[in-house]
Amino acid sequence: MTLRLYDTNTRQVRDFVPLVPGCVSIYLCGATVQAPPHIGHIRSGLNFDVMRRWLGYRGYDVTFVRNVTDIDDKVIAKSREFGIPWWQIAYANERAFNDGYAALGCLPPTVEPRATGHVPEMIEMMRGLIERGHAYASEGNVYFDVKSYPDYLELSNQQLENLLQPESEGETGKRDARDFAMWKRAKEGEPSWETPWGRGRPGWHLECSAMAHKYLGRAFDIHGGGIDLIFPHHENEIAQSKAYGDDFAAFWVHNAWVTMSGEKMSKSLGNSVLVSDMVQRWRPIVLRYYLASPHYRSMIEYSEESLREAETAFARIEGFVERAVERCGAVDPAPEVPLAFAEAMDDDLGVPQALAVLHTAVRQGNSALTADDKDSAVARLAEVRAMLGVLGLDPLDDFWAGGSRGDDLHGVVDSLVRLVLDQRQAARDRKDYATADAIRDQLGLAGLAIEDTPSGPRWTVNQ
Repeated sequence: MTLRLYDTNTRQVRDFVPLVPGCVSIYLCGATVQAPPHIGHIRSGLNFDVMRRWLGYRGYDVTFVRNVTDIDDKVIAKSREFGIPWWQIAYANERAFNDGYAALGCLPPTVEPRATGHVPEMIEMMRGLIERGHAYASEGNVYFDVKSYPDYLELSNQQLENLLQPESEGETGKRDARDFAMWKRAKEGEPSWETPWGRGRPGWHLECSAMAHKYLGRAFDIHGGGIDLIFPHHENEIAQSKAYGDDFAAFWVHNAWVTMSGEKMSKSLGNSVLVSDMVQRWRPIVLRYYLASPHYRSMIEYSEESLREAETAFARIEGFVERAVERCGAVDPAPEVPLAFAEAMDDDLGVPQALAVLHTAVRQGNSALTADDKDSAVARLAEVRAMLGVLGLDPLDDFWAGGSRGDDLHGVVDSLVRLVLDQRQAARDRKDYATADAIRDQLGLAGLAIEDTPSGPRWTVNQ
């Protein structure tokens, strides 16, 4: 089956055929680093991590570019608010974002360019657009002339006569209120760079056009980001890049939001849940499962209850993996995922349907263990590990199993429970079964389930 993806530009699911056979190029709009990330921010990186992993499984060589917007009106505003240099705020929050991506098991990008490192490329693009009649300099600013590009607003499906272009303070000298800023003249106390049109700093949209051109060339396969970026950011990127002469992105793929009480999760609305806080309260692998489980184009309504449900669902998967390994020994992932799983993933990255296949394999594996059918249990474990690997959720993968999970508390609890279980075993050895049963019952009241296995007792949180 051919991979099919929903293309925002054509508003339909299309067969994905890469521009270069065997290779896939992706540009993902990354963080504007004025604040640390909440789980809504990280969802985008995680969804495209799943896409990247699936493309890799399908045999493609993936070039994945995820930028960092380290100069922006919001970054400058935070600098003024806290009296801290803009670059210090940007760098600290860039590190916080990378910590968040890493905690949830996202593979690092092929390259992660910063806006401030690509001012020469932006100047070159502005010069070309001015020469072609698509941009103009005015009062120290440089604007894109939207009427010079006939296909403007095709991505967002708006009408030019009804357009309200977002703008910020200092955007003076426009020929048309709907034109957008590519370069903003310098203000006192703000960072600036020298250009042929005076000192200033980048507009938000120009940086991505320049960086995509530098790292992926005039044409690339997939441009991604959250649905909130469709307008104005991605619409303006298309206008700049195509007017410059690039073919730009063949597919536009957008992920939906994480919401709270029906509103987009946002720092400005005061309804955000920081990743740094979440990974202290929930195992990172569970948080990844929670964010990756819904379809990437579906909204996630955040709640503690839904997270607990995700924790329970993942515990069923993890429990089978642990029991199968205890009973059958180490088993490598299967070389191929089940056909139904592959068909689901090829259908616009249908993770919910793919997880249904995975949970079916888990149920079959548990039945095989109950029946002492080790051959079937081994086969199901190999399939389950292959499917989990594609989703970045294999608990036996070195990343999660090697102490990178961040759940040190689990190890502390394990040590304490083992002490109690040793006392229970000592009671059983001296045939004091009443005491042994009492210890088990007390652990049950504390929320722990004890299972006696051939390799010794094993405890889990009682769901």
